[in-house]
Amino acid sequence: MKRYCFDIDGTICDDIPNEEPKRMATANLYPDALQTLNKWYDEGHQICFFTARAEEHRVVTEEWLSRHGFKWHTCLFGEPRGGNYHWIDNHIVRATRFNSR
Repeated sequence: MKRYCFDIDGTICDDIPNEEPKRMATANLYPDALQTLNKWYDEGHQICFFTARAEEHRVVTEEWLSRHGFKWHTCLFGEPRGGNYHWIDNHIVRATRFNSR
């Protein structure tokens, strides 16, 4: 079993900043992301979303994920914004750029 952590904005849907929360409910889905994540979920892998969206965006985010049919286990909010951060851990951390349509 693997544990996959996915960003949301710009990875599985349109890239929407926290300053434009009204757009979150209508974000365009990246179809390849839905198929890939659900396949991994069905194979028994853990799916976690880790997003820079604020906790106040939890309801709209989880409703969007459900409406589009994503299968997932957890959703963590408050990922550092800006993309220039380093993950420090006592375990090996593998990062992968997810390229989807």
